[in-house]
Amino acid sequence: MTIKEAAVKSIHELPEDATWEDVQERISFVAGVHRGLRELDEGKGILREQVREELRGLAASHAGSSTESITKEALL
Repeated sequence: MTIKEAAVKSIHELPEDATWEDVQERISFVAGVHRGLRELDEGKGILREQVREELRGLAASHAGSSTESITKEALL
């Protein structure tokens, strides 16, 4: 499937009352998924444990912040 075909198919799947923002979000999401899959095919992915460690660090750096509600359980 070409990029154009994928974009058209994705837009057709939106509800009839979709906004321009809905279209933009859908295209951005689909493009991101395709980009991620391509990166994985190219061996650019990262290990799950590496992601967990980075998220643990993020949670620790925001511990006690009144504007953040990141919890360790939500990140794992």
